[in-house]
Amino acid sequence: QVQLVESGGGLVQAGGSLRLSCAASGSIFAINAMGWYRQATGKQRELVAGITSGGKTNYADSVKGRFTISRDNDKNTVYLQMNSLKPEDTAVYYCNLEHRDRWNDRYDDWGQGTQVTVSS
Repeated sequence: QVQLVESGGGLVQAGGSLRLSCAASGSIFAINAMGWYRQATGKQRELVAGITSGGKTNYADSVKGRFTISRDNDKNTVYLQMNSLKPEDTAVYYCNLEHRDRWNDRYDDWGQGTQVTVSS
């Protein structure tokens, strides 16, 4: 089994910053990528940012220039630095882990979610 433990959410004023962390542990043979998704009330879950095992990153257009994703491979931890937060960033943020086993079977795991609320 795989566990993803998220932290760092909270309430912040518009223009402020937050840093999310997600630590992965358990039966992980190799990681393909880690990422952050978010789901606002009444909306579908959407990709915020992702980072591959090789360090390649991608971002949603709405967060480019404001959010930065990074990872610590030794700790199997991914971070999301969120600056210049806007009220429309308010959502539950979910950590995602794409990994594979020794037979190259692929798996997709999710964290429990952490609430980010940005007040205007």
